[in-house]
Formats: sequence, C-alpha cells, structure tokens
Amino acid sequence: MDKGGSRPNWDSPMQFVLACVSYAVGLGNVWRFPYLCQMHGGGGFMIPYLFMLLVEGVPLFCLELAIGQKMRLGSIGAWTAISPYLGGVGLASVMASLYLCLYYNIINGWSFWYLFHSFQSELPWAECPLNANLTGPLEECEKATATQYFFYRETLNISSSIEENGGVHTGQALCLLLAWIVTYLFIVRGVKSTGKVVYFTATFPYVVLIIYLIRGVTLHGAINGVKYMFTPKMEQLANPTTWINAATQIFFSLGLGFGSLIAFASYNEYNNNFERQAVIVSFINSGTSIFASIVTFAIYGFKATVNYENCLERVRLLLLNAFNLAEDTINMDNIFEWMERLNQTHPQQFAELDLGNCDLTQELDKAVEGPGLAFIVYSEAIKNMPLSQLWSVLYFFMLLLLGMGSMLGNITAITTPLRDFKIFSSVSVEVLNGLVCLFCMLLGLGFTTTSGNYWFTMFNDYGATFSLLFVVLIEVITVSYIYGIKRFEKDIEDMIGHRPNWYWKIMWAGISPILLIALFIFYIANYIMGGTPTYMAWNKDLGTSEVTPYPVFGQVFIVLLLASSVSCVPLTALYAYCRKRKRSHHKRQPTVSTLSA
Repeated sequence: MDKGGSRPNWDSPMQFVLACVSYAVGLGNVWRFPYLCQMHGGGGFMIPYLFMLLVEGVPLFCLELAIGQKMRLGSIGAWTAISPYLGGVGLASVMASLYLCLYYNIINGWSFWYLFHSFQSELPWAECPLNANLTGPLEECEKATATQYFFYRETLNISSSIEENGGVHTGQALCLLLAWIVTYLFIVRGVKSTGKVVYFTATFPYVVLIIYLIRGVTLHGAINGVKYMFTPKMEQLANPTTWINAATQIFFSLGLGFGSLIAFASYNEYNNNFERQAVIVSFINSGTSIFASIVTFAIYGFKATVNYENCLERVRLLLLNAFNLAEDTINMDNIFEWMERLNQTHPQQFAELDLGNCDLTQELDKAVEGPGLAFIVYSEAIKNMPLSQLWSVLYFFMLLLLGMGSMLGNITAITTPLRDFKIFSSVSVEVLNGLVCLFCMLLGLGFTTTSGNYWFTMFNDYGATFSLLFVVLIEVITVSYIYGIKRFEKDIEDMIGHRPNWYWKIMWAGISPILLIALFIFYIANYIMGGTPTYMAWNKDLGTSEVTPYPVFGQVFIVLLLASSVSCVPLTALYAYCRKRKRSHHKRQPTVSTLSA
C-alpha cells in the first residue's frame, strides 16, 4: 500500500475532479434521465432521485474513492489486498468495463457520423430520399419519418431481425475506427494524457448546454416542454418502480462498480481530501442531469408543438376543402370552435373525415429512451431550427465529448488493474493502452453489422446491469463487515486527518447494503417474471420497430453475459482457497531428510 513511490499522480486535485466529472457526466445525463422524468411524473421524479443520491450515490462514490486512494492499486489489486478471496470483485469490474467499452464507443461512432453529415447545405434527415423511380419519397421513409429513416436505415442499415446479418456497414466501421483512434490519443500516456484532456472534455459540454439552453427556451413552444417537466404527478411517488428507477439511475450515472473510480483515485496523493471531492462530483453529476433535462424538455416542447400545429394545419385544410370554406375562415385560434360547429351542423359529413386526434399532451407524453432521444428526437427538432447545421454540429460535438469523457474512465478501469500484474508491468503504457483499444475495436466491429444494433441493445441491457449491482453489494458488505468499518475509519483518518462522521457510517453499514439487496432482488424477480427477453426489431414494411422475442441463441448469450462477470467472484475465491490448501499441504509434507531419519 504505497503512499507515494513510483506510481504516477494527477498534476493537481482539480485534474482528478475533472476526470471524475468527465467520466460520470455522460450520455445517460442527456437521454436517460429526461426519459425517466417524463415516464415518472416530471418534477415529482426529483424527490426519489435526490433521496437516492443522498442514501446511495454519494456514500458509495466516496467508498470507492477511499479504497482506490488507500490501496493505490486498480480494482483487482485493491480487493485482493483486502482479501485474496475478493480478487474476483475487481475482475468482475474489469469484465463489466470491457463489455461497456465494446459497445459504448459505437455511440461515439454514430456521433461522428451525424457530425460529418451536419456539414451539408441541407441536413440529410430533413427530407425523405426519392424512391427508385425518382417519382416521389421512398415509401418506407414516409411511413417512418425522415429522422427515423436516417437513423435506422442510413446510419445503422439495420436488418429486420437479429438473425439476419448483411455484413459490415463500411461508413460505421470507419467512424468506429476514428472513435478508437481519438480514444487512444486521449489516453496514450495514461493519467498524464487523461489529466490534460479532461480540462476540455469535462467543461466544453457545459458551454454547449448553456448555448442550447439560451436557444432552446426561445424556441416556439419550448415553454410547453419545460412546464411538462416541472409539473409533478405526485401519484408516481406511490409507484415502487419510480423509486427503483431513481436508485438505478443514480447508481449507473455515477459509474459505480466499474472500477474506474478506484483506478482514478489510485493516482491521487495519499492525503488528498477525497471525501469533499466525492460530494462535489456527485452533486455536479446530478445537477447536470437536471440542467440537461431543462434543455432537453425545451427542445422536446418545441418538437411537440411543431407536430401538434402541423396536425392542426392538416385538419384545417381538410375542413376548408370538405366544406368549401374561404382560406381565411379557419385559423389556429378558432379551429376547435369550427370543428364543434361543423360537427353539429353536418354530423354525417364531419364523421366521414379522417381528422385524427391532435393533442399537445399526447405529443409530450410520447416517451423515447436511449439513442432514440439523442439521435432521433433531437435531430427532428434541430431540422426545424433556423441555422440547423450550426445547432447540429454543436449538439453532436457535445455528444462526442460526453461519450469520449466516459470512455477515458472505462479504458482506465481496464488498463490500471492490468498494469498491477507483473506480466504487464514491463509493457509500456503506450503499448498496453494501444493493445486494449485495438482488442476492443476489433470486437466492436460486430456492432457495425446490419444486425449490430440488436447486439448493442443486448449488451446495453444485460452486459453490466446485473453484475454491477452484485459487485457494489459485495464491495459495501466487504468494507463494512469483512474488512471492518472500524479499520476503514482508521484508514480514512490516516489519509484525510479525521474519521468519517455518522452519516457515512450509517450509509455504509446499514442503508446502502439494504437498498442494494432490494435492487438486486427486484432485478432477479423482474428478469424471471418478465418472460422471454425481447428487443425492438425494425419492420421495413411498416417503417417502425416491433417487440420481438430473442431467438434461442440470443437468450443463451444473455445468460452468458449475466453469468460471465458475476461468476468471477466465486471462481476467484475458489481458486484462492485451492491455492491456500495446496500451499498448506506442501508445508505439511515431510522432507527427504525427515523420511531418511
């Protein structure tokens, strides 16, 4: 447990804080948190979210920083130092980070793709392409909308199911290669490179978000989205899923369990005040989620209002044509009065019209999660803005920086534990980082195939969720009840000059483990009761996604994903136990001289 020595350090505590912010503040702040707000009652979701931040997020964040700073090792070495039987906890973290690296950088590849396509006189997702006869828009695109078509068919070239594979999308493969080259350049010299890069990756996204906030709130209908976000549906507080999703969002947005925080903290000075930094970074991360949601809902309100008014305009034209009215008779202000009047005076003719249902609240209620929000909803809103190319470049450049900032932590979570092994200690930082990036890139090419997005969804849903809950649960139980809370207190006092107060101890020894056990049980029960796992398969004929069960090979692969990292913990403990028994056996064996005597 080196208190200094040859291990490299951050140039300053500020570098460490920015690295943690860059890692923790990622794409989930921009797309998943707004989605959860929308799904669970807008402003009402803030109550369970902030509660979970205090009882789960901050304490566990602080715990991982303390472990890394004390042991000055990566996740595998740190947990092995606590107990040889716990090395599998670190190994499970490395596996989870590896799975994340395999698919996470494809999102950065998509960001590059959209960024490059933003430098055109007309954004390519603004209008549908022409059909083969050049006589009109492509039918599939008309059914899907131009933005959905561009994402699913131009960007992904998606197949109709996970069982259909039409080969690698060359454009996406090149974008993925570029994403990995940039990632490597950012981490080429380890912490020395990362420490310089984070000044930009941690701060520039906030510049873009501020610019977008100013632009967003001035858009037509933006206030509708902001009001929707902050209008609480308090009945959602009685929904257990609301609290579980709030806990899960805090858990994953802070990046707990991946080993990245332990790796980052291992490069701190031994007496660095990690306690204060844990509180700062945790609240910056959650504050960013709320801030980004205001921006997102402003944009979302604009999009919903445009769709609503387009619907009303279609109805207006239908009424004018059906009843031979003058052009200026019906407008947006009196359209509902005219609909009521015409329904009373010409009920049969009115009923025959296909007017549909124009409802602003329904437009705002359309919840979109994941890449759909980042690459479809935002794209649709951007295309309707003046100077749309400028806003598109700014937005996708921001997404790229958010993604790259998180990748720095993910790669560090893999390379730092590897360098703690003797076999890799003689390999230069540049070579080891390059080999890890090359390995991940080659495996990641599978996500650029026509069925790659379905595998991306599988890794996103099952690659880390279950294992991280398990890992962090073992971590907090180990620190509190195996390593011992009293001993842990003394370690903290040795580092920062005082023992943790009652808040930290109650959380570590009581509330956090109970909460994690509840989440763990909920996840298992939800998986078992959920039936056959499903994914959203693209239907080319309908121009939309449909719920589809995974085939048998997909279900088997899901089980392997779930088991592969979790099994590291018991298997490593068994290996350590066998080694100990073997050594004890050799010590008890009589020597040759003893037998001769």
